Amino acid sequence: MMKDGILNIDKPAGWTSHDVVAKIRGLLRVKKVGHAGTLDPEATGVLPICFGKGTKVVPFLMDAEKEYDVVLRLGEETDTQDATGRVTRASEVPAEISGRVQEAVASFVGAYEQMPPMYSAIKVKGVPLYRSARAGKVVERASRRVSIREIGFKGIEGRDAAFSVVCSKGTYVRTLCADIGTKLGVGGHLLQLRRTRAGRFPLSDSIELSRFCDLYAEGDWEKEAYSLNEVLADLPAVWVKGPYREKVLHGASFGPEGVLKRTSFRKDEPLRLLDPEGNLLALGRALLDEDQIERSRQVFFKIETVLSEVEESVEHV
Repeated sequence: MMKDGILNIDKPAGWTSHDVVAKIRGLLRVKKVGHAGTLDPEATGVLPICFGKGTKVVPFLMDAEKEYDVVLRLGEETDTQDATGRVTRASEVPAEISGRVQEAVASFVGAYEQMPPMYSAIKVKGVPLYRSARAGKVVERASRRVSIREIGFKGIEGRDAAFSVVCSKGTYVRTLCADIGTKLGVGGHLLQLRRTRAGRFPLSDSIELSRFCDLYAEGDWEKEAYSLNEVLADLPAVWVKGPYREKVLHGASFGPEGVLKRTSFRKDEPLRLLDPEGNLLALGRALLDEDQIERSRQVFFKIETVLSEVEESVEHV
């Protein structure tokens, strides 16, 4: 059975991200299972699930750009900034506002300072904000700079405006909706959210959780799993010579004498360490720029995480 990899699960509404992790853990009977980017319970769509050594690449997946289909309800503000919360303010939405919605939505393209919502897992002085919110407290918190690369306005029907958004990690789409509502002067909240892409994982290649459960019962689930090397394919690569394979698997750094071939890389950039056959051995980091290595005899590749996908390999701890 495949022990390490990543699944592109289409999360159903009503499930927390942790619920999905627990379900996959129970099916695969693997201790280490995690997700790469929380979706709120009522949100649906792409939720990368990492298992086995796949959990070690979560930081690389978390940094990836995200894409969503969004429905914003105008005229209602809620304490959670989404449809699960209590309405705290209601406003009339004039008919002529439809002509201003597209412009208001588009105005958020680029970098902007976003205030994290109180109902979030961000910690202030060690306490998650949502715990303070449930206790009726409003905690002072710092805004965070996020980036909206693209917004595609889809139209408005009554009080509900639909759009797609491509954004950086750490962006709260429900806060974006609230901010758009504030800019229009009528308030607003997130009504519906569907993640259509998380980094290299598109919705078109995802599998519904119920369907994955069926495939597991049929013994045909492994075709849905991505290998670690496949998921990390955008990172630069260094192929090590055969005799250096075991050194890498035991976490030993090495210099130019161990390099068989390589792609272009920069100092301090994460890179893949591969054996001569192209099997992933580990993630490492270059201690020198590539234009320095030919005139250097010092160690310049540092092993950071052993990720060998070859069964007989011994993992360095």
